Amino acid sequence: MGRDKRMARTVGAAMILLGGTAVLLAGCATGPDPEIARRAQTAMIGMPKADLLACAGVPDRQATASGREYYTYVAHPAVAYSPGSSIGIGAGSFGGSGGVGLGLGFGVPVGGGTAPGCEATVVIGPRGTVEQVSYPAGASLSSCTPIVSTCMAPPPG
Repeated sequence: MGRDKRMARTVGAAMILLGGTAVLLAGCATGPDPEIARRAQTAMIGMPKADLLACAGVPDRQATASGREYYTYVAHPAVAYSPGSSIGIGAGSFGGSGGVGLGLGFGVPVGGGTAPGCEATVVIGPRGTVEQVSYPAGASLSSCTPIVSTCMAPPPG
């Protein structure tokens, strides 16, 4: 009977550890908040050019036409692979003897993907302020967020 209680405690501890690890990893798996990029399209309107350059930096490309400046900022895609290693904990019984094991596994990624990048174009009008912030049609706003996030105040709350 003592062995069964120890085994139950060990399995319980392993399950708590695995659950806690899953919660921590889930928190790491979230990308940038797409709502920041969406809000930037209105919140940055009227921002002075000097403030834009201070928060977003020097644009990757610049053009001028009809008295307006067009600044294009690029967020390059990040390579996203499946996890290459893992940690596992197991408990079990075989042939009447119980035990607990801890293992470390390594995987080889087979075909990785890339997280999409984004280009944000900011139009500076004749008054020297932002008139428009736009992203390509169908762009992932999560991929655009890093471009504008340093120019955005944190949401109220």
